[in-house]
Amino acid sequence: MGVLPLESVIGFDGKVNGGLVLHPDGRTLIYPLGATVVVKELGDTFAQTFLQGHTDEVSCLTVSPDGRYLASGQLSFMGFSADIIVWDMESRKAVHRMSLHKVKVQDLAFSPCGTYLASLGGQDDNSLVIWDVHSGNAICGTPVPGLTKCLSYFNVDSYKLATGGGQSLVVWDFDKPNRKLRPHKVNMGSLRRNAEYITVDDNDQQMFVGTSSGDVLKIALGACVYRQSGPYKSLVPKGVATNAISPTGDIVVGGGDGSVSVLDRESMKIIAVTKLASGVTSCVVAPGVHKDGGFGLYCGTDSCNIYYLKYSPTQGFLSELVQTCHSQAVNDVAFPKGYSEVFATAGSSDVRVWHVSEARELLRVSCPNVECKCVSFMPDGGSILSGWSDGKIRVFAPQTGRLMYTIHDAHKEVSAIVGSSCGGKIVSGGIEGFVRVWRIGPQSQTMLASMKEHKGPVNSLALRANDSECVSACSDGSAIIWDLATFHRRAELTANTFFKACAYHPDESQIVTTGTDRKVSWWEAFDGSAIRVVDGSETAEINSLDVSSDGTQVVTGGGDKDIKVWGYDEGACFHVGKGHSGAITKVKFTPDGQKIITVGSEGAIFIWQNMPLE
Repeated sequence: MGVLPLESVIGFDGKVNGGLVLHPDGRTLIYPLGATVVVKELGDTFAQTFLQGHTDEVSCLTVSPDGRYLASGQLSFMGFSADIIVWDMESRKAVHRMSLHKVKVQDLAFSPCGTYLASLGGQDDNSLVIWDVHSGNAICGTPVPGLTKCLSYFNVDSYKLATGGGQSLVVWDFDKPNRKLRPHKVNMGSLRRNAEYITVDDNDQQMFVGTSSGDVLKIALGACVYRQSGPYKSLVPKGVATNAISPTGDIVVGGGDGSVSVLDRESMKIIAVTKLASGVTSCVVAPGVHKDGGFGLYCGTDSCNIYYLKYSPTQGFLSELVQTCHSQAVNDVAFPKGYSEVFATAGSSDVRVWHVSEARELLRVSCPNVECKCVSFMPDGGSILSGWSDGKIRVFAPQTGRLMYTIHDAHKEVSAIVGSSCGGKIVSGGIEGFVRVWRIGPQSQTMLASMKEHKGPVNSLALRANDSECVSACSDGSAIIWDLATFHRRAELTANTFFKACAYHPDESQIVTTGTDRKVSWWEAFDGSAIRVVDGSETAEINSLDVSSDGTQVVTGGGDKDIKVWGYDEGACFHVGKGHSGAITKVKFTPDGQKIITVGSEGAIFIWQNMPLE
């Protein structure tokens, strides 16, 4: 089987603290996306490289000071070891895979010389380990006190580092000849704080510690003693998630409430502040000082957006949204009929329209506090159909996002939707098992028929080109072919499975289905008799399938996180694509068959290059 090439990815895992990293060259952003590490050249949409090797979600990232190496740690299951991978940034290949920590790698830091890598385990491991980067072997390790969350190497001395968390701050001396780590506890007096992020200044004189209480502590590293804290009298709501030192020497603070502040280094008072839409989890300062004495920085937020902020001492902050994506599971994806340049996705509380080749968002329609379960385009391209968890069908204009009309109480919860070729009807399915046909008029929307034979959620609908029949796939173990003239059942497909997806072959002589039995089934559309059954996955259910417009290929995706391309006539798998870190929820060929779009429960959108069958 061949490997399906990954063309581009729309996504960023903003929930990883400190996950957004800027390469020392100032031109490359590095960030996690599920189990993949994305290396993106700034200013070029297509210059993306994907580092794939982790078996679960990436939990931390760091780049060596010279930019030669990248280290990434991951999560794992309880009791299992969590790997650290060291990547060569020139060849973009894995150099070492190192395993000592259990369950989670909490934080990573390279020494200033780039020879050593320090790693911190999560709460189930709670150990600090120093590694030799060139050999990939562990030099020494020690347990750390309390629930330690963060780690930072000094910027000059390669034999000193600091850890924080669990109401303790510790400076460690790395004694390489004796393979020991010797702790020196920072004297905090009566102050008790939980450290969230540590930044050491360029001369190793001071350390700035962001805390969950919302203040930044200034620590004198020579005497290992607390000096002062700020911002004075105005703590950051929801705590300080990240902090950095700007090229001008001021302290940049990212807050859990979405605030980004600049603090004066000496007085620890706020100089300037701005507010982003959601909590800041990463903050990296671009190298160099602007002509007006300001600087630039990139911020990642927990709603998975990346912003570029330009700070000027005279004008304050100017913000620009660099990248956006879904922050929760994507439920559906749809293309306009015969047009491969744009597609729509259904997310947790919005419908978004994306440009394929530029991999950017064109339109977003938000409905707070309700989840969009399914999305489809009318075949004439004049409207976007969407089904929601509150039981309503909302129809939007595709260019402006204007709400054209709403069908109230269409279902208990709308789970599938499709528009007719004539543009005058909508067929919808609900979690209660109803399949309903709606007539769409200029001023009104009326229900033509309600067909109730299913006893479970309707997961997928497929409509014939002449609107005479549709097939509905349901979790009750049946897929029913409906006659849309009489609104009665014409045939039924039954199997020992929860049917998850169905699709017609382009000539409409056959139907392909899949479901929780991990099988892909071919059926005769005339009488519903089974033609062929193949095993689609060895480990997990298949959630979605699609048939290419020329009828030669079938693509499937599901809980095993792999995308598989099958020959329609051969019934054999020709290509496999790996990259998702969560279950694949929907797969779709572009109408021209050149690309495949897949979306997953981790919120990512993957764009794959389709390959000919060989």
